[in-house]
Amino acid sequence: MSARRQRFDGWTSIAVGLTTGYLLLVIWPLIQVLVSSVMRGDEFSLEGFRTFFSSRLYYMTLLNSILVTVCVTVLALVVAFPLAYFMAMYRVRGNRTIQILILASMMSPPFIGAYSWILLLGNNGMLSRAMQTMFGIKPPSIYGFSGIILVLTLQLVPLIFTYLMGAWRTVDVSVLEAAENLGATGWRRIRKVILPLLWPTVLAGSLLVFVRAFADFGTPMLIGQGFRTIPVLIYTSFVGEVSTDHNFAAAIAVIVMAVTLTVFVVQRYFVERRTFTMTAMRPIEPRSLNGWRLWAVHSYVYGFVTLALAPLVVVIVSSFRKTLYGQFVNGYTFENYTKSQRDIIRYVTNTFGIGLAALAILVVVAVLVAYLTVRRKGALSSALDTMTMVPYVVPGLVIGIALVATFNDGALPLTGTVAIMIIALTIRRLPYSVRSTTALMHQLSPTVEEAAISLGASKFRTFTRVIIPALAPGILSGAVLSWVTIITELSTTLFLYNVSTQTLSLGIYAEVIRGQLGTAAALSTLLLCLTILSLILLMRMPGGQKELRV
Repeated sequence: MSARRQRFDGWTSIAVGLTTGYLLLVIWPLIQVLVSSVMRGDEFSLEGFRTFFSSRLYYMTLLNSILVTVCVTVLALVVAFPLAYFMAMYRVRGNRTIQILILASMMSPPFIGAYSWILLLGNNGMLSRAMQTMFGIKPPSIYGFSGIILVLTLQLVPLIFTYLMGAWRTVDVSVLEAAENLGATGWRRIRKVILPLLWPTVLAGSLLVFVRAFADFGTPMLIGQGFRTIPVLIYTSFVGEVSTDHNFAAAIAVIVMAVTLTVFVVQRYFVERRTFTMTAMRPIEPRSLNGWRLWAVHSYVYGFVTLALAPLVVVIVSSFRKTLYGQFVNGYTFENYTKSQRDIIRYVTNTFGIGLAALAILVVVAVLVAYLTVRRKGALSSALDTMTMVPYVVPGLVIGIALVATFNDGALPLTGTVAIMIIALTIRRLPYSVRSTTALMHQLSPTVEEAAISLGASKFRTFTRVIIPALAPGILSGAVLSWVTIITELSTTLFLYNVSTQTLSLGIYAEVIRGQLGTAAALSTLLLCLTILSLILLMRMPGGQKELRV
């Protein structure tokens, strides 16, 4: 009898409830997409796949996405590695401020970067007009393949940078000293010692860059023009102005999932073959530089920060420019913040209301899943842990399509409601929050929990009065980072909103598409300010910098 109670106690009920909810809200919608890809009406059909692979226009779109993704991943790594190396090894003035600014450039939605570069180097951009007026030079076009590469690389360099900075903190300086004593200095030490140590981190960061670049919708939609990518093709097939083909859109979504899953499996294979564990008993202490090395390091770091932040500065300045029928004219004003005040208030209110609700659910679910997978190991908790990783490799646009396919009508018609927005944002961020909280749970010794139980506390009381308070600083830091990613999410909610549930990100996208550039700049500025304030709060919290690695 006691064994039976042990097997079916309260935590088992929680595990069953979470698994059921995940099956209903994540796995079942994705199965619906898979079914839709092979069904046309009530008949089995592979027409969607045949259409895709039989048309050069369509399969070249997939090759375009892969080309963009590979180029962005390689360039982001090439730029980020020396950036992290310089910041970790040498004293750079304003180190903490630079890290906040780099992270702020990453946390803003990619489509804001695309919109910013349009303002700078578009057909009527500020820099384009200035160069033509002053020097008679026409700058390179921001539209097409090169523009997409530029925007996404600048956006995603900070992602690998944060992973590498976290990895540098685990490197023991004695390893570097030993290599130097054996004659390995300079580039040879980097190639023989540092790169092997950082290899798992490089692969993990590169996977995230690959998935985000491959799934990004806003950037190619705004500046791609003739250069089409897979997310844009999915979007136009699903909500085309002339006609829609949900079977074709679902088939493309399945192809996208196959590509990202393959990359994920390959990445895991190489990581497991080359995994190192190290605890820095003597962490690296940044050393001072003099002469040309000092100037070279600072030029590289400050140069990247300037290039990454320049578009954001342009957006802020543009938010105060006068507009006529949505287009910029000479002069400055506050009208962009006041003439659409009702819409702006609605966007901000929805961002806080929907975002905070999603964050609350996210934190609770992440803590429960982390506890189950670490302290209550078993088949059910292992299955739950595996399922929580599904949104990690499934692009947000596909998740949005899956939720629409499942909840657009029928027993639960949730599309367009606040509930579906909260569900989508929670699902999108859950894998990262679970991994972060699980890492915290592993760091807490089981003896603390055992001591509380031995003193007469119930398991539930131990969980709420001992474990959660002990992990609270890390959980709170993770919540702030989750908040930043929630308020900047676009692709997952693109099919799910209506006018009454638009957030700041959705509002910015809608205003850009409508040609209301002044209002879009004002909304972008508000979102950037909110992002920077959240990051400053995170950096000041215990464990905040560690959370930035997730």
